[in-house]
Amino acid sequence: MRVKMILPALTEATSPFFRPIKYSLFPPLGLATLAAHLDADDEIDLQDEHVEALKLDDEPELVVIQVYITSAYRAYALADHYRKRGAYVCLGGLHVTSLPQEAMQHADTIFLGPGDDTFPEFLRDWRAGAPKKIYASRGQRGIEHIPPLRRDLIKRNLYLVPNSIVVSRGCPHQCNFCYKDAFFQGGKSFYVQRVDAALAEIERLPGRHLYFLDDHLFGDAKFADALFDGMRGMGRLWQAAGTVQSVLKPGLVDKAAQCGLRSLFVGLETLSPENLRSSLKYQNLHKDYGAAIRRLHDNGVMVNGSFVFGMDGDDASVFDRTVEWAVSNGIETATFHIMTPYPGTGLYQQMQSQNRLLHSNWDLYDTRHVVYKPARVTAEELERGYWRAYREFYAWKNIFAGAWTNDSWRERARHIAYAGGWKKFEPLWDFVIRAKRATQMLPTLEAVLNGFGAHPSWSPARQHEKIWVTAMETVDAPPTTSAVRT
Repeated sequence: MRVKMILPALTEATSPFFRPIKYSLFPPLGLATLAAHLDADDEIDLQDEHVEALKLDDEPELVVIQVYITSAYRAYALADHYRKRGAYVCLGGLHVTSLPQEAMQHADTIFLGPGDDTFPEFLRDWRAGAPKKIYASRGQRGIEHIPPLRRDLIKRNLYLVPNSIVVSRGCPHQCNFCYKDAFFQGGKSFYVQRVDAALAEIERLPGRHLYFLDDHLFGDAKFADALFDGMRGMGRLWQAAGTVQSVLKPGLVDKAAQCGLRSLFVGLETLSPENLRSSLKYQNLHKDYGAAIRRLHDNGVMVNGSFVFGMDGDDASVFDRTVEWAVSNGIETATFHIMTPYPGTGLYQQMQSQNRLLHSNWDLYDTRHVVYKPARVTAEELERGYWRAYREFYAWKNIFAGAWTNDSWRERARHIAYAGGWKKFEPLWDFVIRAKRATQMLPTLEAVLNGFGAHPSWSPARQHEKIWVTAMETVDAPPTTSAVRT
C-alpha cells in the first residue's frame, strides 16, 4: 500500500523572510507513531512542510494529515487536492477534534482524540473495504500497546532536535485556555508509558541530546521519579516541560538534573493570582515563582518561561511589568503569547457566550494576533504590547542584565550565548534551515547545555537562601518574593 503522511506548515512558519528555528526543532512524532501500525511492506512517505517542500504530483492510495488550527486551511487544501487525485484522505489532530463538522467536509475519514487506539481499528476496516466516517477515541486509554514509532521515516538532518520523544499523553491539570480537555474528551486525559518501555526508547536514540515533548513530564511524580532513576548514568543532556508546582516538589527537579536535565519550559503564564483563578490554573496559585526559578538555576537548569498577555485582569502595564520581572529573575529565554481562545476550550465557550470573538479566521489564531475583545486594553494595545515585550526582553541590555543575576562569569557567558543565540541570530538560523543543515548545529547546543549543568550557580549567599526557600515551601503562602515585586 502506498501511504502518504503529511504535517502541513503552520501559517506563521512559512515567512518568505527569516524562519525562526523553533519550526525546525522537532520531527512529527505523532505521524511516525501512527506509521508504526502500518505493515512492514507498505510504502510510506512522511513529509513535514516546515522543513521541506511537499511533493504533490504523487499518487498515494491513503493520505493521513495532522491538523493544527493555524495549518487548518492548508491541510484542507492538501486534502482536497489528494481526494481529487483518487486518494483516500484521513484528517486528525487538535483542530479536527475541536471542529469535526468543518473537517468532515474535506476528508473521507476523521479521527477524534488521540489516534493511538483508533488508527489500528481504521486500518482493519479500510483493508476490509468498510472504513467508517468517524473514529472517536473513548474510554480507557494507554500507551502500552503502541509499537516503537517509525524513526526510520524521519529525516533527521532537517531538525535541530531529531532526538525528540514522548513518554506520556495529556496533562493532569484543566486550564481553561488549553486544548487538552477538548482533545481527550470521553476518556482518560493523562496517562504514562511503562518506565522500562520509555527507557528502551531513550536507548534507541543516538548521541547525547534529547527533548521530551510531553505536555508535563513531571505530571506523574512516581513515574518521573522512576524514569530519572533509570536515566542515571546514560550521559544524556535533555530538555522538557513542567509546572511551577512540580519544580517546587522536593527532590524531583534535583533528581532530574542529576540525570541530565538542562532546560525546562515552565508555564508561568501570568504573575496575577486573579488571572490564575479565572483561567483555572490553580496549580500555580500560592506558589513562589522566584523560588522555582532559583531551584532550577541552583541545579544548573535553564528556564524558558511562558507568559500569556490579554487575560481579563491585564491592563496596559502588564507587558513592562512581566519583562522586568523575567529579566530580574534571570530567566534565560521567554515565550510570550497573546491569549487565544481555541475552539473546543472553556475559554472559547466563554468568549462566544459573551459575544467577544472577533472572527473565525484560523490563520490568525496563532497567539500573535488578537482574535477577541480584550477586557482592559484595546486589541491594538495588546498586539503592540506583545511585540514590545519580545523586543525588550531580547534587547541586548536585558540579555546582559539577566545574565548578571548569575554569580560567575562562566554562567553569565552561557546565559548570553543561549538567550542571544535563540533570538538575535534569526538570519543565521534561516540560512541553516534553508541549507538543510539544522542538525549540524546540535553540537553547539549540546555544549551550551552541558556547561549549565557542569557549574550550578552556588555561592555562600545562595546556600543560605536555599535553606530559607526550602523551609518556606512548606508554608501555603502567596508568592511574596515574586508577584508582590511586580
